[in-house]
Amino acid sequence: MNGDKTATILLVEDEENLHEALKLNLELEGYAVTSAFDGVLAIEAIKNEYFDLVILDIMLPEMDGIAVAETIRLGNNEVPILMLSAKNTSNDKVLGLKKGADDYLTKPFNLEELLLRIQKLINKNQKLQDKSTVGNSYTFGDNIIDFKAQEAVTKYAGKIQLSKKEAMLLKLLIENKNEVVPREKILQAVWGYNVYPTTRTIDNFILNFRKYFEKDSRNPKFFHSVRGVGYKYTE
Repeated sequence: MNGDKTATILLVEDEENLHEALKLNLELEGYAVTSAFDGVLAIEAIKNEYFDLVILDIMLPEMDGIAVAETIRLGNNEVPILMLSAKNTSNDKVLGLKKGADDYLTKPFNLEELLLRIQKLINKNQKLQDKSTVGNSYTFGDNIIDFKAQEAVTKYAGKIQLSKKEAMLLKLLIENKNEVVPREKILQAVWGYNVYPTTRTIDNFILNFRKYFEKDSRNPKFFHSVRGVGYKYTE
């Protein structure tokens, strides 16, 4: 992810005055903020959009913050979560961290401290996103991919000109070799923030990769769909 992209934050807080004050301060810091006032709406937003950070209050209507954090993590989403709580007991803190929160702040908090913690979590997440291990070309099986030229030479389909999105998706899957890459991560890394293709769009890309690179596209060796979760490249 490039540093010039605006970092996006999902703010989940049902106390209206606090929500508005936080939103205003975050926007003044240059963040793009999406609001959710209960847990169910938060889960809905996360399914449809990529965020760099979730600020999550524990006491929420419909579904509390602990359940929201747990649901996010069960969906294999690694988005950083900063939990807010009016409770200062260590039990709550431990439970929040156990269920997937990356950081925890007790109300009332100092705004400057909150902003520093936010910046820290976002920077850490961006460093992880930027971690790149594959160079300009990559060889697997009887296939060679040139990411820079957006070309591939394959045993079964000959020489192929790849689209920019195909090259980006291939690179992302190969960089995460043998690991399932969640759909959300693909949407963010390949399609950018505000365009959300359907799962079928990604499926079609995977089908193309199988045609290009697999001996038997019905029994793929390299490119796999993991139902309901994401996609995986294996060697």
